[in-house]
Amino acid sequence: MTSDEELLTAWRAGDRAAGDSLLARHFDAVCRFFYYKVGEEAAADLIQQTFLAMCEGKERFRGESAFRTYVLGTARLVLLAHLRRKRRDADHLDPIEHSLAGFGPSPTSALAHRREEAILLQALRELPIDLQIAFELYHLEGATAGELARMYGLSEPGMYGRLRKARLLVVAACERLAETPALRASTVDRLDDWVRELSARGLPKRD
Repeated sequence: MTSDEELLTAWRAGDRAAGDSLLARHFDAVCRFFYYKVGEEAAADLIQQTFLAMCEGKERFRGESAFRTYVLGTARLVLLAHLRRKRRDADHLDPIEHSLAGFGPSPTSALAHRREEAILLQALRELPIDLQIAFELYHLEGATAGELARMYGLSEPGMYGRLRKARLLVVAACERLAETPALRASTVDRLDDWVRELSARGLPKRD
């Protein structure tokens, strides 16, 4: 398979088909990124904005992380801009303090096939936005702590600290949200299984 770096080099040299192939390779990851945060309806425009930004900024990628991490880092900036537009006090949106739970009910219930998955998605939504993004990119999309550290401008140990904090908060939220002891045990004890299920999940089909 042609690598991302080879496709990017060809795209920069004027090969539009290589660019189409490169963006198509990461389309599902970008869709998951937005679907799990704003739902399918709102995601469509944000997905388009992200890929437009990638087309306009393809020369700026310096290869310091995997190309997919760069794509999802761009998606993060698009998401934060979208959330700031939705807030009256846009300048005061702090992604390390505010969560998506403050933007209304979760739109992601249709993505869950099991109650445990719905609990996990709600727990993620209660994390501070940047912790949610870091957790999802690390566990669902396979980004490394080093790549995330560069994306956030942190040291690698600092990024591991954020990931540990995110997991502890997810577990605590799952324990609180589960309605019965059996469901609590099933959700928390098999947390990594539910994460893998969501990572492998096909995206909703459009009518």
